[in-house]
Amino acid sequence: MTQKWDIIIVGGGLAGYVAANYLMKTNMSILLLEKGNNVGGRARTNKVGQQYFNLGPHALYKKGKAKSILEELGINLRGKSPKLGGILVDNNTEYAAPLSPLALFTTRLLNATERIEWIAILIKILRIDSEKLAEQTFQQWVRQVARSTIVESLLYVLGRLSTYCHAPEKMSAKVILSSIKNAMGGVLYLDGGWQSMIDQLHNKAILSGVHVQPHTFVKQIEPTQQNLFKLVLSDSEELLGKYVICTTGAHELNAMLSEKIVFSLRNFLTQITPVRGATLDIALTQLPNKNRPFALGITDPLYYSVHSSYARLSDNPMSAILHVFKYHHPDEHIDGTMIKKELEQFLDKIQPGWQQNVISKRFIPNIIVNQRLPRIGDERKLHSYKTEIPGLYIAGDWASPDYILADGAISSGKQAAEDIILNEKRNNDANHEGRLPVI
Repeated sequence: MTQKWDIIIVGGGLAGYVAANYLMKTNMSILLLEKGNNVGGRARTNKVGQQYFNLGPHALYKKGKAKSILEELGINLRGKSPKLGGILVDNNTEYAAPLSPLALFTTRLLNATERIEWIAILIKILRIDSEKLAEQTFQQWVRQVARSTIVESLLYVLGRLSTYCHAPEKMSAKVILSSIKNAMGGVLYLDGGWQSMIDQLHNKAILSGVHVQPHTFVKQIEPTQQNLFKLVLSDSEELLGKYVICTTGAHELNAMLSEKIVFSLRNFLTQITPVRGATLDIALTQLPNKNRPFALGITDPLYYSVHSSYARLSDNPMSAILHVFKYHHPDEHIDGTMIKKELEQFLDKIQPGWQQNVISKRFIPNIIVNQRLPRIGDERKLHSYKTEIPGLYIAGDWASPDYILADGAISSGKQAAEDIILNEKRNNDANHEGRLPVI
């Protein structure tokens, strides 16, 4: 017998669980499907021995949409903010990163003129109306505002750090600068990793009656004559839903949608490019040099940070959990062996002797960080889908017109839930108005 649900959510990551947590306030039946054995998507945290490894470096913007929405849902965000500063590396030369007031005035990276220019641009970013930059790439904006080569390079470094995106010639200046402004407000590293958010969202949903079904892959979504959606699963089981929220990637969504569904954005979905990177996640018994918690490459798109300096990420408080990361350009060939060597060599510069202290490590050469590299015009197309297929909603880090990463996933999950609630209210009001008065 085919099961029927009011709402079916496809995907058990941040977007899906945030949507479920808002919708559980209604009286509608909710089913959340997750293709993996474990929920969480890219927000899940793997426990390796006594260590908690996120899937690469994860930080939550303190002034971002995600944090405020999670707090609205009653999610407890425990952790601390990393200190400003660190090291910038260029051609084997190290400089104090001009990200803190002290380093800004003492770093050897900038001369007096460049220092003034850098301060002026940071102030400009804080005051900028990013909506006015919707028709510019990030590279075009940088070349307009930067007079010196080193300040131009620093802006690209800041863009990578804030968004994981390493294609300034392709990226929307609007989205990147919005993310930089959020990042300048500080970030949180979370105790127990990002799984702590997923676990709280999951538990709240279960206690409120949301049914969660892991290890369930949706092959196809198609319409029915009863104004419902039929979901065909990989085992040929069928489910019916009045509403469907799809939180998969764009390419997965395209593959799921039946040809019976007319969707003008199909071509757009095929053109979406994911943001990718390589991560080396490491647990050490101790850091060889505790005074080096953070470093970035200037020319090389590399990142290093010790997240356990600010968040509890091990059952052993003496252990150090760190991430070394490379931001991939979407057009580059990815050679896992060479990239691993590159990341290890970068760590050798920052923490010489680290290999003698390894407890465990994990290398992922090609990880999807965000499902959409934000390009000019994306927001217009993403806004246009809403009324095209009544009852079908999309959410995820790629589905928000204005945000990416966790801010995109969580804000779009909330938006999908609110759209459904509003649509139900309209339908109920229309039905109520259509009834004859009782005499």
